[in-house]
Amino acid sequence: MASTYDHPGEQAAQDPVRLLAIRDEPLSLDEVFKAVGDDAAGGTALFVGTVRNHDGGADVDELGYSCHPSAEAEMRRVAEKVAAAYPVRALAAVHRVGDLHVGDLAVIVAVSCPHRSEAFEACRRLIDDLKHDVPIWKHQRFSDGSQEWVGAC
Repeated sequence: MASTYDHPGEQAAQDPVRLLAIRDEPLSLDEVFKAVGDDAAGGTALFVGTVRNHDGGADVDELGYSCHPSAEAEMRRVAEKVAAAYPVRALAAVHRVGDLHVGDLAVIVAVSCPHRSEAFEACRRLIDDLKHDVPIWKHQRFSDGSQEWVGAC
């Protein structure tokens, strides 16, 4: 019997990047989860970033995200880099821009891989690299009237 790693399902898909977008409308968990569905995937990891009601000891009322025109291209570069580093069957990432309120979904990323550990690792790398490398900026407005720009989402 052949090694289980010889099966085509154990390998990365030819074109695993299924959904990448920056949107000014509410994000859909169902859309992202459906985008990473793959019969060869034994593990799917999904991360959802939401607007929280505090930051750095201060109460947050709302925030706004804006991005550079190159943000989607940079998001693709990050996604392709993650897909090349792991046996990704499918990958998706969407980020919201515009004004958001506490509880709103700001970002959703998902990765499916043959096994759960790979899916967790790839998903963690995807969100961390997206936050670090993609030119999306957060403008927080606090309850005390102060505000702050954060360099990367």
